[in-house]
Amino acid sequence: MSKRQGPPKHQNSFAWKPNLGQKINETEPGGRFRPLSAITGVCQRCKDQIDWKRRYGKYKPIVEPAKCQKCGKRNVRQAYHNVCTACSKDLGICSKCCTHVKELVGRDASEEEKERKALEEVWSCYVLKEIFVSLQRNLFLLC
Repeated sequence: MSKRQGPPKHQNSFAWKPNLGQKINETEPGGRFRPLSAITGVCQRCKDQIDWKRRYGKYKPIVEPAKCQKCGKRNVRQAYHNVCTACSKDLGICSKCCTHVKELVGRDASEEEKERKALEEVWSCYVLKEIFVSLQRNLFLLC
């Protein structure tokens, strides 16, 4: 064991970047045209682990759906997940480490779809109101 104490002898001047100097195919997963999907249905600890793998070039995207450990169906569509999103929501567990958690990180596609529809409804009402106000203004100017 080292007895040395204090700050490190040498400090990195810049962060290490994986695949530095290699050309990246933009059509592969993680490229510009096929970005990696959002990390959803996991606890904060597992999200940090998957984030670390993405940052340092250790992340391997899933090729085909894997089997869920709870229901046995081939529904696991995200890399490093062991349980499908339905079982994870029903049982209140993390999809990666299968521990009971109060709050899961990220939103699934159905929640995003509901939010998008609600925003579209609000936006359409706002646009109709603006059109109505401009028509009233034009009629007032014509009279």
